[in-house]
Amino acid sequence: MDFAGARDYILDRLRKELSPTLTYHTVDHTLDMHRAVVRLMDMEQFTDEHERTLIETAAVFHDAGMLHSYKDHEIQSVKIAKKVLPAFRYTEKDIDEISKLILVTKLPQNPNTLPEKILCDADLDSLGRVDFFQESFELQLEWKLNNIRQTTLEEWLRFEVCFFSDHEYFTHSGRELRREQKKKNLAEITDILERLK
Repeated sequence: MDFAGARDYILDRLRKELSPTLTYHTVDHTLDMHRAVVRLMDMEQFTDEHERTLIETAAVFHDAGMLHSYKDHEIQSVKIAKKVLPAFRYTEKDIDEISKLILVTKLPQNPNTLPEKILCDADLDSLGRVDFFQESFELQLEWKLNNIRQTTLEEWLRFEVCFFSDHEYFTHSGRELRREQKKKNLAEITDILERLK
C-alpha cells in the first residue's frame, strides 16, 4: 500500500476542489482528524501496522465525499476511495475495511471494533478541546451557507447542548484525554445560555 501517495492525492484534491462554503469540513479538519487518529492509536497501543495504515487511510478519505455531496457524504467518500485506492496498491479487502471505517463516522455513530472507535473519537475530537467554540461556529456558518440549518446563537448553543448529551467517547484514551475539557465546554455553553435569557 502506498499510503503517502493516496494521502497526498486526496489532500491535494480537497485543497483545490472543496467549496469555499465549507467552513468546517475543510482540508484542515481532515488533517486534524488524521493527527487525532494517530494519537489515539498510539495511546491505545494499537500496533498492527497494516491495520494502522487502513485507519489512517479512512481518516484522510472520510470526508472526501464533500467534493460531490453534503448529504450522505460518507457514501460518496466510499465511492471515491473505491475508485482511487486500487491505483495506490490497496487490495479489495483493504478497501472494504476502509469503506466500513468511513461509514461508521456517519452520525449517530455506533462503532463496535477498536479501529471503528478510534476513528469515531478522532472525528469528534474537538468536542473536548479548547478550540471547541471556534470549530462549533465554523460548523454553524457552514450549515447557514449551505442551507442545512439557519440558527440564532441561542438555537445553536441549545443544539450543541443536545449533541453533547448524546455524545460519548468510545475509547478509554478518548475519554481520558478529552473528558475534562468536554465538561468545561458544556459548562461554558450552559453559562452563555443563562446569560442570553
